[in-house]
Amino acid sequence: MMEVLPDPLTRAMFLSTGGEANEAALRLAKLHTGGHEVLAFAGSWHGMTAGASSSTYSAGRRGYGPGLPGTMALPTPNAYRCPIAHCRERCDFTCLDAGIALTDAQSVGAPAAAIVEPILSAGGIVPLPEGYLTRLKHLCDERGFLLIIDEAQTALGRVGTLFAFEQHGVIPDILTLSKTLGGGLPLSATVTTEAIENDAADKGFLHFTSHVSDPLPAAVGRAVLHTVLAEDLAGRAVTMGARLRAGLIELQERHEAIGDIRGVGLMLGVDLVRDRDTREPDERFGTAVTERCMELGLNVNIVKFPGLGSVLRIAPPLTISAADLDLGIEILDQALTDCR
Repeated sequence: MMEVLPDPLTRAMFLSTGGEANEAALRLAKLHTGGHEVLAFAGSWHGMTAGASSSTYSAGRRGYGPGLPGTMALPTPNAYRCPIAHCRERCDFTCLDAGIALTDAQSVGAPAAAIVEPILSAGGIVPLPEGYLTRLKHLCDERGFLLIIDEAQTALGRVGTLFAFEQHGVIPDILTLSKTLGGGLPLSATVTTEAIENDAADKGFLHFTSHVSDPLPAAVGRAVLHTVLAEDLAGRAVTMGARLRAGLIELQERHEAIGDIRGVGLMLGVDLVRDRDTREPDERFGTAVTERCMELGLNVNIVKFPGLGSVLRIAPPLTISAADLDLGIEILDQALTDCR
């Protein structure tokens, strides 16, 4: 795997789940920097273990007591639902500047990391705008935060490149991988630089799980990577993603409930609204559509967490055929019609 990653990402630890990979990444960042402050998006999902759940803001925060000290949220750069009611359609990074200003005001001078998804999934399929990640990396470097990029759902071809960060021209200090890496088998990885690994090792870095660096799932991960490269599944995601987007746009022209279509490659979201002008989410309709899709033979997941909209998450297999893709569009069309 290391051969397909850019320098200086040359060291990896293999684990079982995305939450474990993010937990290891956060522990690594804290030990290396000596800080404990962690930034994450308000629509983020990074896992349910202690550190990862403290930096998961989309759901699951209430009733479990306090999160870890130092965790702070940045506004999600969703131009369709601007978190600071500033922009419409195109993010100009004002939300980032405001978030960092609040971070500076709250900081006790102990920066550790910012952990971000290139496309927020549980947050409503929100791709980071062009140039956003570059600016975030610059602001992190200025303040001493490491940048952790969580590619649990975006890596290994889904967005049209092997890794989503390649599309932003930014190399993270730490990269985490999971879901797509194991091809259905529990496998994840925390990847970092030789300098960070050596420093953490000198400081006694410790992170063990029952299946850390287990050779069996690692062999499966190697086979998955070989298949992705040999069959050019990243290129296929571009082609099939364009076909999927075109089909969804055609549906948008006929269904007023489709307010926005966003995403990259074969990871797209359909934002369902009561009114295109006010952009008020239609959660009841969204739930009905997903249930009707299931009755018709199409499994479509929906995001309907408070404040994040009512968004259909569409991420079919990278090997999906054009015929199956078209059938999915037909079923969604019928469900949208039947539920009105």
